[in-house]
Amino acid sequence: MNAARPVLVVTTLYDPTADVVIRELHDRNVPVVRLDSGDFPASLSVAAEITGSGLRGRVSTPFRTADLARVRSLYYRRPSGFAFPHLSAQDARFAVTQARYGLGGVLASLPGCLYVNHPHRMGDAEFKPSGLAAAVEAGFDVPPTLITSDPDAARSFIKRNGPVIYKPLHNPAYLVDGVPSVVRGADAAAEDIDDSVAGTAHLFQKRVPKTADVRVTVIGARVFCVRIDSDLLDWRTDYGRLSYAPVEAPPDIERGIRRYLAHFGLVFGAFDFCVGEDGRWWFLECNPSGQWYWLETETGLPMCAALADLLESGRD
Repeated sequence: MNAARPVLVVTTLYDPTADVVIRELHDRNVPVVRLDSGDFPASLSVAAEITGSGLRGRVSTPFRTADLARVRSLYYRRPSGFAFPHLSAQDARFAVTQARYGLGGVLASLPGCLYVNHPHRMGDAEFKPSGLAAAVEAGFDVPPTLITSDPDAARSFIKRNGPVIYKPLHNPAYLVDGVPSVVRGADAAAEDIDDSVAGTAHLFQKRVPKTADVRVTVIGARVFCVRIDSDLLDWRTDYGRLSYAPVEAPPDIERGIRRYLAHFGLVFGAFDFCVGEDGRWWFLECNPSGQWYWLETETGLPMCAALADLLESGRD
């Protein structure tokens, strides 16, 4: 019976979005085991056997234990990384690798489990060049984009396609005066480019004159589409200046979304589009673990219930 099968929620201790989903599942009497892989092995343990009958075993926190063969779904959010600060640097690297391929491999191999999303598929989708190439294949309009470590190539691209925006290819933890921060997108001019560009890879993208942004959150079969109006280059820099309105995605956009998700094997995705002055929707990115709950509080769209439905059913 599904009723006795738990949902695993893999995330950090502080994750308000996971909190609301877990609360919804509890209200439905769905058993939940929450864990952070970063707690391994101090307060998280695993014992898994792989035999002729498949994978079986358990994963245990100080409060709950999950039977690995009976997990109905796994909600993979934002776990912290493995850390072994008591070990030497060399021993810690070895231990982290064993934890990643051991515990991580077990959690990625649960039989009959619905992943929202599978961590390996998420890893593939988080590469922006891969996402942009998949978006083109899915039929989306994608602004001309350059990934480069060549200053001359950057200058040439900006001169041909200006105005151009610089975007980070990924946003790891970044501290500014001890305060967590992220690198934001910004306008880039040819005269701004110097030899420091050669130090690593950079993403430059033609800036589309826009009338609005749109966040499309896909949860299984459900599609929640919200128009975001502001006067900002990047709406994520100031949520206090945003206004929201639920809208319908054009049919060709929905078809492209399904093709994109199928390409990466995802059942959840947070898509960002901008709407050009001619009404065309331009694909910017898809985050396979993007935030969504603030949109429910702003619009009343039943996104938490949709996600709980998906996790409870154990099928997409």
